[in-house]
Amino acid sequence: MSETLVIRSTRVALPDGVREAAVLVRDKRIADIAAYGAQLGAAADVDLGELALLPGLVDTHVHVNEPGRTEWEGFATATRAALAGGITTICDMPLNSVPATTSAAALRAKAAAAAGQCAVDVAFWGGAVPGNLGELSALLDAGAVGFKCFLIDSGLPEFAPLDRGELRAAMKAVAADGAPLIVHAEDPGEVTAPRGPGYDAFVASRPTVAERRAIETVVSAAAATGARAHIAHLAAGDCAALIGAAKAAGVLLSAETCPHYLFFAAEEVPDGRTEFKCCPPIRYAANREALWRALAAGVIDCVVSDHSPCAPALKDLAGGDFRTAFGGIASLQVGLPAVWSVAGRRGHSLADVARWMSAFPASLAGLPSKGRIAVGCDADLVAFDPVASFAVRGEDLLHRHPVTPYEGRTLTGRVSRVWLGGVEVDAAGPPRGRLLRRGGGEM
Repeated sequence: MSETLVIRSTRVALPDGVREAAVLVRDKRIADIAAYGAQLGAAADVDLGELALLPGLVDTHVHVNEPGRTEWEGFATATRAALAGGITTICDMPLNSVPATTSAAALRAKAAAAAGQCAVDVAFWGGAVPGNLGELSALLDAGAVGFKCFLIDSGLPEFAPLDRGELRAAMKAVAADGAPLIVHAEDPGEVTAPRGPGYDAFVASRPTVAERRAIETVVSAAAATGARAHIAHLAAGDCAALIGAAKAAGVLLSAETCPHYLFFAAEEVPDGRTEFKCCPPIRYAANREALWRALAAGVIDCVVSDHSPCAPALKDLAGGDFRTAFGGIASLQVGLPAVWSVAGRRGHSLADVARWMSAFPASLAGLPSKGRIAVGCDADLVAFDPVASFAVRGEDLLHRHPVTPYEGRTLTGRVSRVWLGGVEVDAAGPPRGRLLRRGGGEM
């Protein structure tokens, strides 16, 4: 007999809205969505009552650093933190491992490092760097879900930025396959060295015009080649009109922002708290409002973490100086409540959050069975209490170096239970995650 499970809730976040429903799971997938009280004859029946049922989150912007940089984040710790935060699939970025994931051989090495360690499902982005155009097709064949590139120095010599000509060539190379090219969009000609150690000086050194000029370059290249382009970690709300106009003109363009840009504002960053440092920077409150408007209007398509925790040793050496501190925001475990804490107050629904943090990221990564509570999709499900509150404490976080700007903040919404492929899982249990390729098959 097939393994069957029913999960009932008065608040199920379906693609068409939130309503009462019973979700039938059979053989790891969603087999039916019925009325809340329907008798479906399953072997196990879970009634969540007023706890919400969400699709497992899909986070397409996570920096895991194995192999070769074991002092940083690893697959075991990153995926445990993801699971605790209601994320059931992550997509790993290509630049922090040694070697960087810019060849099929490097992708196979990273997959070997991840095998058997992952608490959630994992897919991989390949890297587009100068000189590796001939590897892009092989990376897709090896399982990459798409590509990431920089238009500005990434800080890592092995992951150099593309110039305008190289960007257009990379887009031309991937256009036929339909795989997206994710772009870190800051123009190096508009970025300067900070004039002081404080956060205001750091923000001023990376102004919104740096994002605007880079996005103009991306739009031009995407329009010329027909490639699918995606703007990573949009921080400049005043770029929304540019992105919206490009979409309206038929350019295959999408954009993401991150929980920290929606939650924090530069006015709130305390002196010396370099765990707030990221590139592009967290900007001022008026900019945060513009990002929320763009997200509500559909100009920004999704919210993903850009989880990139810094090593405490480097943070300490920086001495609280934003000019020398290594940047990176850690939020895998708290991204969902951070977004919901603000979204709920602004009148958004859990269905909106599911679209931003589950459905669109799954589509971007070419994972059609992820990100939705719909018949035929993987039974990756999250029980979420939308009214519970808690204070963030670094000691409770499961990623390797629990340094986070959310320390001490009270957030609303708590992950209660998680199912991966219809099996209830928790961060203390054995790793059950699979390694996925574009299309959703296993590597």
